[in-house]
Amino acid sequence: MRLHNTLSGKVEEFAPMGDELLMYVCGITPYSESHLGHAMSYIIFDTLRRYCEFKGWRVKHVQNYTDIDDKLILRAEREGGTVGDIARRYIEQFESYMEALNVLRAHVYPRATEEIPGIIEMIEGLIEKGFAYIGPPKGANEASDVYFRVEKKADYGKLSKRSLESMMAGARIEPLEGKENPMDFTLWKASKPGEPAWDSPWGPGRPGWHIECSAMSYRHLGPQIDLHGGGFDLLFPHHENEVAQTEAYTGKVPFSRFWVHHGLLQLGEEKMSKSTGKLVTIGEGLERFGADAIRIFVLSSSYRSPLTYSEEAVEAAKSAAARLRTALEAAETGTTSPVEPAPYRDRFVAAMEDDLNTAGALAALFDLAREINRARDAGRGIREAQSQLRELSSVLGLKLEREGPAEAAPFIELLITIRRELREAKQYGLADRIRNGLGELGIVLEDGPHGTTWKAR
Repeated sequence: MRLHNTLSGKVEEFAPMGDELLMYVCGITPYSESHLGHAMSYIIFDTLRRYCEFKGWRVKHVQNYTDIDDKLILRAEREGGTVGDIARRYIEQFESYMEALNVLRAHVYPRATEEIPGIIEMIEGLIEKGFAYIGPPKGANEASDVYFRVEKKADYGKLSKRSLESMMAGARIEPLEGKENPMDFTLWKASKPGEPAWDSPWGPGRPGWHIECSAMSYRHLGPQIDLHGGGFDLLFPHHENEVAQTEAYTGKVPFSRFWVHHGLLQLGEEKMSKSTGKLVTIGEGLERFGADAIRIFVLSSSYRSPLTYSEEAVEAAKSAAARLRTALEAAETGTTSPVEPAPYRDRFVAAMEDDLNTAGALAALFDLAREINRARDAGRGIREAQSQLRELSSVLGLKLEREGPAEAAPFIELLITIRRELREAKQYGLADRIRNGLGELGIVLEDGPHGTTWKAR
């Protein structure tokens, strides 16, 4: 398998370094409802994980929650609740959305607030090694910030391919009181009155954003991992700082052998973002289009490219899902000259091995579905091909199940049977009433040479 590695800037051969693939993916900050940009990220890494497991590799997948953050604090102040309550509410909602999108659960979901001892231990180690320093005391409680000394890490900037000089020239930031260098970043933030805080050797405070992921990855996966994932918007400064502080603490290089970054979902000319308010929530997307449509929409493009949201594009993906579903539901009408699925499987695997080319993999599935439908109409065998289509679709996380309430399916099938009997009895008026009535309820009947199928509109 070959993957693009942001660290090297090249497409390289990828395989786990040990018996288990160690994979860390940056999770959400749960201060508001998650949007389709988040769905895009976790669908991509879910598909990567599914394919690795399809290859026979064991995977340990860790995905964090940043459940303490300025945005969470502001949200709690505005609503009059606690940071913990806000975080729990949106974590629960996010996890329900991931289940609906058929995203496999990570093996571990560490939360920053539950990892404070490990974070403090890592910061203490960085101070001892000279990579971090304590700022001057401030406030009534005389607490201090702690900063990472970027000039101490000679290769700082290697992930984002930036020099420290160019960062400083383009940053347009004023040196903060207590910083040795304006590019030094915060490992520990002294608390302000009324903010959540934890005791530390530097007074009450809370962890900086970047150190959380380093500490959680170190605790749950060890000093070196196979793959770290996230969007291109996290490349700098978040991932760059993760590399610097983790390697400085452990002395092991590289921290992650592969860095996989995906393009961003755009709404118009801007990225879909909570901060701008330009977004479509996952809940809205699921209600309007369904999980398979959202997954096909995301996977129809290269994961490394930006993706522009439009209702037309997701509607087209919904229709594409229906085509695959129809092929899976086709009744076998004969056993002669069965469809040979191996060439389509080979195409699927070759595409996925080529830097997770999910668009090429989907093309192989659509061609297989087309061949299944042709074979059905010609009275050829299709069962083995249908089995392959279902297996390979599941690698992309597609369920291809009937849309609409599952409990309604038996009644719809009964009405289809009654309609068929009415047509055989030449009672076309009553048969049309059934068809039209179902249509008004959003159920579309499609008559074919081998029977009637239905789908929810």
